[in-house]
Amino acid sequence: MTLQFPARLLASAAIVLALGGLAACSGGNKRPKADLAASKVTTIGVNAYLWRASLETLSFMPLVQTDSNGGVIVTDWYANPNAVGERMKVTVTILDQDLRADALRVAASRQVNQNGQWVEVPVQAATVQKLEEIILTKARDLRRMAIGEQD
Repeated sequence: MTLQFPARLLASAAIVLALGGLAACSGGNKRPKADLAASKVTTIGVNAYLWRASLETLSFMPLVQTDSNGGVIVTDWYANPNAVGERMKVTVTILDQDLRADALRVAASRQVNQNGQWVEVPVQAATVQKLEEIILTKARDLRRMAIGEQD
């Protein structure tokens, strides 16, 4: 007498065995801390640490647009009280879910007031680079704190 199993039962058994094998390969329930930190990243469309660090860095400027799925933050014009007659506008774009330097793009516009009219002037490259450095450093610190909390 031969036993015949329905195809669905065999398929279900194969899936259970495969999943069990994957769990065994990954060490069961032990997940590396980096994986736990990475899992927090995917709750929005882009890297959560870069997103939060960008918002914190630009918190002194009025925001016009924020899109966490598309990874875009656009500020309104901001006039520094110490630089009368000058204003800046910043756009931050987060391009990836990974915390990497090339996943961040910062663009800035600068205007000066000449005879009552706002005129576009170049932004120093160092200004944009400094903003990127601040955001990246803050994002790395946020990630370190998140990993440290898991101990």
